[in-house]
Amino acid sequence: MNAAYYHLATTHLPVISNLFGLSLLAYGVIRSSEELRRTALLVMLCSALLALPAYLTGAPAAGVLKRAVPGLPADPVDQHAEIAILGLAGNLVLGAWAGIGLLVFRKSKRTSRGYLGLTFILAGVALGFMVWTAALGGKIRHSEIRTTNGPH
Repeated sequence: MNAAYYHLATTHLPVISNLFGLSLLAYGVIRSSEELRRTALLVMLCSALLALPAYLTGAPAAGVLKRAVPGLPADPVDQHAEIAILGLAGNLVLGAWAGIGLLVFRKSKRTSRGYLGLTFILAGVALGFMVWTAALGGKIRHSEIRTTNGPH
């Protein structure tokens, strides 16, 4: 196993956990379940932690890929790397916000509406950056999604 393997193995986790956390939070609000809301915050915190290995294995994976595939265009790799920084930052901000909420509201019966509203916004932004990062990563080796006309 090499750095590219580790990168591919870890990159799906923060995307899926981000989507799961956001969905769980929405369900917790709909069901008026404080337990589900807090569980969603914990998932978001974990998602931030899962984004770290995905990001940190990116540069070594790019090195492996460039050596393994001579002539690989640099643009998709560079674009993926640039947006990955936004994905990591979005996840870390969301994770820190979720951790703060878990601490601040640990003794109260309910999380505040304002806190939950901002959490939805941060989670949506973080998820958007992660999906964008993943889409750009897929274009590195999947030429069928690079074309504007789709597969023929």
